[in-house]
Amino acid sequence: MKLTEAIHSAKRPLFSFELLPPVKGRGIESLYAAIDPLMEFGPAFIDVTYHREEYVMRERPDGSYNRISIRKRPGTVAICAAIKNKYQVETVPHLICGGFTKDETENALIDLHFLGIENVLALRGDNRKGDKTFVPEKEGNKNSLDLIYQIDNMNKGIYLDLELSNPTPTNFCIGAAAYPEKHIDAPNQQSDLNFLKRKVEAGASFLTTQMFFDTEKYLSFVRKCRDMGIDVPIIPGIKPLTRKSQLYSLPQTFNIDIPEDLCTEVERARNDDEVKEIGIEWCVEQCKRLIAEGAPVLHFYTMGQSDTVKRIASQLF
Repeated sequence: MKLTEAIHSAKRPLFSFELLPPVKGRGIESLYAAIDPLMEFGPAFIDVTYHREEYVMRERPDGSYNRISIRKRPGTVAICAAIKNKYQVETVPHLICGGFTKDETENALIDLHFLGIENVLALRGDNRKGDKTFVPEKEGNKNSLDLIYQIDNMNKGIYLDLELSNPTPTNFCIGAAAYPEKHIDAPNQQSDLNFLKRKVEAGASFLTTQMFFDTEKYLSFVRKCRDMGIDVPIIPGIKPLTRKSQLYSLPQTFNIDIPEDLCTEVERARNDDEVKEIGIEWCVEQCKRLIAEGAPVLHFYTMGQSDTVKRIASQLF
């Protein structure tokens, strides 16, 4: 089922969450262990992320060097198929520009279409480690807008090889990222909103936001989007704080603010166990406000913390 269809037919906010694929060398069992505790809440869909490869040069005994992939989390397409088969839950694979040519992207979309996966999240992806700006592949999409155009073209039966005879159109429900506190590379929020509107006009039919801890910023962002004519579902991305170090690492990594009240409580905590309790309580109150304000979905960034998300979900669903 398309995510937008699930949202429009739901009588209350849906529950969903995002997972990281296991690192190279680990089996899918670790992923199942993260999913199992959350299945009792009936997730409407599960996002599966993809990360750009990183490489190191390792010296051989003869003095030459091997280029070794060290970061790639393999198997996003296969993982989505496995989850759908095992749990009968819709999956939303992330597609990124970084590290992929348009041809490789097209092949991934063909595989997803064959598997009956109907939803995708189109993202630019992160910079390569050490790069100050985003560098696309030579034959790749330069940003998420270009990626959305490619997916939308395939939905219209337009493939890269224009000489294909009677190509089969795909049928993807395309999602895009949204940033209540603006994308880190955007010069200002209005510029970011303008770009977001272009993504919707290009074919994005739902938006998933970056994590936020100030609910008012999400609500204000939704109002601004509606005022600009962006009328697709805007799914709030939610993450509970679990460690004191996140007061500094999350704002630096994701260009977000931690509200002063939350920051004060966390700084007073004696250890990370206390921080986790504070984070859960804050997150539950966030979610209750989001439900009251009509958020279509509560989408959790688990980051390996299924137990924490389970405790929150048990108070809401």
